[in-house]
Amino acid sequence: MEFDPQNKYRKLPTVVLVGRPNVGKSTLFNRLLHKRRAITDPTPGVTRDPVVMDTFINGRPLRLMDTGGFKLDRKADGGRDVPDDTLDDLVLERTLGSLERADLILLILEAGELKAEDEEFIGLLRPYQNKLLAVVNKTEGGRRENESWNILSYGFDQVLMVSAEHGDNVGDLENAVTARLDFSKVELDDSDERPIRIAIVGKPNTGKSTLSNRLTASAASIVSGVPGTTRDVVEGTFSYKNRDFQVLDTAGIRRKSKVTENIEYYSVNRAIKSMDDADIVFLMIDALDGLSDQDKKIAALADERGRGLVMVLNKWDTMPDVKNTFTAVQDRIHFLFGQMEYAPIMPVSARDGTGLDELLNITIRMYSQLNRHTDTGALNQALERWLLDFPPPGGVRTRFKLKYAVQVSDNPIRFIFFASRPKAVGESYISYLRNKIRRDLGYSLIPLGIEIRGSAKKGPDRKAGR
Repeated sequence: MEFDPQNKYRKLPTVVLVGRPNVGKSTLFNRLLHKRRAITDPTPGVTRDPVVMDTFINGRPLRLMDTGGFKLDRKADGGRDVPDDTLDDLVLERTLGSLERADLILLILEAGELKAEDEEFIGLLRPYQNKLLAVVNKTEGGRRENESWNILSYGFDQVLMVSAEHGDNVGDLENAVTARLDFSKVELDDSDERPIRIAIVGKPNTGKSTLSNRLTASAASIVSGVPGTTRDVVEGTFSYKNRDFQVLDTAGIRRKSKVTENIEYYSVNRAIKSMDDADIVFLMIDALDGLSDQDKKIAALADERGRGLVMVLNKWDTMPDVKNTFTAVQDRIHFLFGQMEYAPIMPVSARDGTGLDELLNITIRMYSQLNRHTDTGALNQALERWLLDFPPPGGVRTRFKLKYAVQVSDNPIRFIFFASRPKAVGESYISYLRNKIRRDLGYSLIPLGIEIRGSAKKGPDRKAGR
């Protein structure tokens, strides 16, 4: 089968990168991707959750997974000893779970003598010896290669010396990787059957990882009471009503004044970037804490990108059981979010799973609207009716004529209206057009991009919000 990088594929062989902290796993991960995806930082243990990305190596599609670093001395975040469920134990649990699913495991070691963590991890990897490849990193210019050959004494058939930072011998590693993988099961992914991609975003500790794990029926994301546990984007999949979904569980987005570490800075940017990769954004809001200015900013980012937005009121099970509670909360959200009344508000309990059927039903409806396309003929017939119902103003300075309209993209939805005097088209009339499109053409749940152009000019004269 010939593979085309322009296409998407499924049933990809999986390559998992493992090793102790700060040996360069994430740097090598990014090198093999040929772009920056995993967060790299000199702070040990930055990668906590597995980070997954599809890529092409030597013209063949495969799935790469970067894992959290293995630690011999495992303690809770901040150095506090906790007998059960420590963060480092959770990281190890996720890493070992990834090994079961791997087709090839790259054990990343640092040039020089092995450390105790390396030796313990090699012992844990014995059951996977038939799919294990040892890679010694940081050997730029032959640095400490002579000492590193001793790794063969641990039973490895092959050891590859590379420098992830400088790219030394990475081509040899790529050849070794593709030679060890079976690509016979890879299938072309039909664009019509691609999963609905959901980005779960919001402030820290609002239950994003709990919802992700509930939806995917897994523990792919680490769930902890320590705010900021999730630092990378974690991907998971599930099916509902014969539809496939892909979940992006992201780091919590804090106010800029609160983002003091480089690691968290990059995590926030990665969370924002995940909106670009998603079809629909779940904005997680703690029902008890209520809304914040930061929630409004997150919603605005999703709206600007034309992404479907669902405001997920999590922990609804903890709210007082009082009549009209939801109506009151809904009214307050609509008041605070102004022009975003189109966004559904869904009360759920990610912990108990209540409200999730309704959440996914509205998500499917929203995805359908995001991919709806109105023919130019039908759109302009509707425009004629709208102009009769509410004619443009007739003043000398405010007068304009709308000539015709066209939908130029879906997912995100974007319309262009051509006008005789585009600068005269006021915000109130644009709002009127947007409301008509939502009501008459079936775009009631999603943001709409509207651009006003001069009918006799090629370039855009004016853009309007969603």
